[in-house]
Amino acid sequence: MFIEPAYKSQRSGWIEVICGSMFSGKTEELIRRLKRARIANQKVEIFKPSKDTRYDERKLVSHDENALLSKPVVHSKEVLLVHSDTEVIGIDEAQFFDSQLVDACQELAIQGKRIIVAGLDMDFRGMPFGPMPSLMAVAEYITKVHAICPHCGNLATHSYRLSDEAETIVLGEKDKYEPRCRLCFSMGTILSFKKPV
Repeated sequence: MFIEPAYKSQRSGWIEVICGSMFSGKTEELIRRLKRARIANQKVEIFKPSKDTRYDERKLVSHDENALLSKPVVHSKEVLLVHSDTEVIGIDEAQFFDSQLVDACQELAIQGKRIIVAGLDMDFRGMPFGPMPSLMAVAEYITKVHAICPHCGNLATHSYRLSDEAETIVLGEKDKYEPRCRLCFSMGTILSFKKPV
């Protein structure tokens, strides 16, 4: 479990990244940390990409239906428009943001803010996804969470797409994706899977 570092002991803010496959609890962990910040009476602002409307247009919602109100944004520059007294900034589904999200997070951290970012580290092909690899490179803290592979019971690290769509970004839930371990993700026809492109 992630325990927050002593905030007063650092000269600047920092970046935390929560990553993993679909259904691994990334948003749940993000919500948990943001709620703890609020319990500590810290000022919190939360952002999500406007294109992610799966559960709600304005709320950050986990698969377990925990929710917090957030601000949907089109471009990462909008994240820089936080109130000056905001201490903690939550960002969900970071893989859907543009590459400038990395610069925005670093600028906010230099201003003394704690940035907590959650997102998929790999796309449906098993390739690094959007700005997530760069965010992980500049983050002070990285937490990789795991789902369970429904085929073998091992830790799932990949998001396997069940539909035939070839675009990198296809919004969906259990109707389009399932978590899989490395081996089940790559096994192909042996388990009647289609091989990733």
